[in-house]
Amino acid sequence: MALRDLFIVTDPDEIEAMLHTVRLGSLVTHGPEGMAVSHIPFVYDPAERRLIGHVSRNNPQPPLYGGGEAVAVFVGPNAYITPSWYPSKQEHGRVAPTWNYEVLEVYGTVTFIDDQARMVEIVTLITDRFEGERQAPWAVADAPADYVEKLSRGIIGVELAIGRVEAKRVFSQQRTDADREGAVAGLLASDNPANHLVAAKIKAAHGG
Repeated sequence: MALRDLFIVTDPDEIEAMLHTVRLGSLVTHGPEGMAVSHIPFVYDPAERRLIGHVSRNNPQPPLYGGGEAVAVFVGPNAYITPSWYPSKQEHGRVAPTWNYEVLEVYGTVTFIDDQARMVEIVTLITDRFEGERQAPWAVADAPADYVEKLSRGIIGVELAIGRVEAKRVFSQQRTDADREGAVAGLLASDNPANHLVAAKIKAAHGG
């Protein structure tokens, strides 16, 4: 990832907090057959400092790659920023479109796990993580045992032992206060809820 001091996240506590919020990520590997990418819901295990997920047994990535160096990429709130929102457009016109976004890249060693008992543990871990956000969470134990066993035979576990993490937040840090306020107003005027999330991120990044 191209990094610029203005945008890079260096605080270990902030990076740790970002790891705790990972959801769907893109796992990128490279092997004899070239590049492979899978889009996987991940959970973070801070005790073992690893990411855990699973893929379908029909996914070609595990047999083609087998394990080794990999990176998981997580893209957070993001939005297009038009220069028309900047007061500086009227002042001097030296403005250009850009994109505001948050991204987390997790590098490490990936292991693909083919063990049915471990598959049930992984599915339970992921389910508990995301069902825990609901008022009436569903549990793996709610399904018949034979059904869970059948599902577990159809997946392969994924563990990414974390080596390093690169995090970046581009939320108009390089713009003037007036331009940032213009961007926030423009985003909030949009009907797209994703734009509202970016507006909140811009405000939070600048103490708003």
